[in-house]
Amino acid sequence: MGMMKEFKEFAMRGNLVDVAVAFVMGAAFGKIVTAFVDGIVMPVVGLLASGQDFSTMRFVLKEATEDKPEVAIMYGVFFTVILDFVIVAFAVFMVIKLINRMKKKEEAAPAPPAGPTNEEKLLMEIRDALKK
Repeated sequence: MGMMKEFKEFAMRGNLVDVAVAFVMGAAFGKIVTAFVDGIVMPVVGLLASGQDFSTMRFVLKEATEDKPEVAIMYGVFFTVILDFVIVAFAVFMVIKLINRMKKKEEAAPAPPAGPTNEEKLLMEIRDALKK
């Protein structure tokens, strides 16, 4: 039973749960970006590039024969994946930038009040002397 309790404490740590949530959200965000790039961005880029469909752009190294398939470098798909990566990296950068800005605001909290002034110290000494 001790191992189960230890595992539960480990699994319920704040950082581990945060990482799990971030992982799931990141996977979902990756799918959204892929759909955005494939469905919206690449058709526009293809239209600007003389109506090319980037998913079919390739450099054929060896033509297909009766018994062997075509050998080709699929640079259009590679370009699409690079664009996916750039969009995800930019989004992560913006999130980190926002988090850092929020941390700076926390650090800029007001300083504790200053100690008594010289006049206040003198008055406290006079008060203490009068009490005697």
